[in-house]
Amino acid sequence: MGFKFQGSVCSDLHDTKIFINKVLSYLEEIICDKNLMFDIRLILNELIINSVIHGNKLNREKCVNLILEIIENSIRIEVVDEGQGIDFSIEDYNPEELKCCGRGLLIVNGLSDEVHIDKNRIVAIKHIS
Repeated sequence: MGFKFQGSVCSDLHDTKIFINKVLSYLEEIICDKNLMFDIRLILNELIINSVIHGNKLNREKCVNLILEIIENSIRIEVVDEGQGIDFSIEDYNPEELKCCGRGLLIVNGLSDEVHIDKNRIVAIKHIS
């Protein structure tokens, strides 16, 4: 199964919701597994909304770019914003500190098989059977 979606959305939460729903509607045509779709929805929401809020600081002039591909038995989600990027280590995150930043990336890490963070670019890979 091969699929590729490439698009961008400006940093507006209302527009972001519409954009994510559009991407999910395309995916629902080819993915029947409701649990997998739930995971993808959560990954997309966390990554794109984090980029809008934390990366682009809700600046409507800045956009978030998404590339979502299904290649063989993997879904690859790449999100890039126009912010300065982050220096974040999932391994170093301490949930006992009760920080409000980083939890979304922890959720994405838990739902994905691989997560790669490079400044303002995050790639999440989920294997499917």
